[in-house]
Amino acid sequence: MDKKTAAEIVRILSENFSDKPALEFGTPYELLVAVMLSAQCTDARVNVVTRELFKEHNTPETMLQLTQEELEKRIFSCGLYKTKAAHILSASADIINRFGGVVPKEKEQLETLAGVGVKTANVVYSVAFGGDAIAVDTHVFRVSNRIGLADAGNVKKTEEQLMEILDQNVWKKAHHYLIYLGRQVCKAARPACETCPIAALCEKKIRNRKK
Repeated sequence: MDKKTAAEIVRILSENFSDKPALEFGTPYELLVAVMLSAQCTDARVNVVTRELFKEHNTPETMLQLTQEELEKRIFSCGLYKTKAAHILSASADIINRFGGVVPKEKEQLETLAGVGVKTANVVYSVAFGGDAIAVDTHVFRVSNRIGLADAGNVKKTEEQLMEILDQNVWKKAHHYLIYLGRQVCKAARPACETCPIAALCEKKIRNRKK
């Protein structure tokens, strides 16, 4: 796929999907926790959990008032609750001890927090701080490689190829467009190609027509 076609795909997606995350948050710290909870969990479920959790525990200091067992009970329905609770508490301690209680703004610093990988760091960096980054989650990985924006076998290569083919000023918006496209239309098992706004430009769809 060439850059002109990629730009047209982004333009069409911008007319059909939001460039804002589905996760609810009010501060960078709340976003960080919400993204950590979202691993293998729906944003809708995370929002239900954080609405209650953040009433009293929405800063690193107040989060650390909870024991791991107490936090596990509060986030149980998000799945992987033991690991997530440990990471949230450890990251909260890191933010206090190493960054003066403030979530760091740089990707490299975010990635040094417990339980924060490249994807989570990219989300917080781009959404909370306005940085230019593409966070490649399950949906972005699947959709990008399916429609032809990327041709890669792993997340890292997909991110690199997306950064190459898309203009930097649309990276953080394209991330959200591709997520919503993947959730609502280009689903893993049964993509709804008949209702897809970019079907005419989708390389997989084009290949199938030629067959």
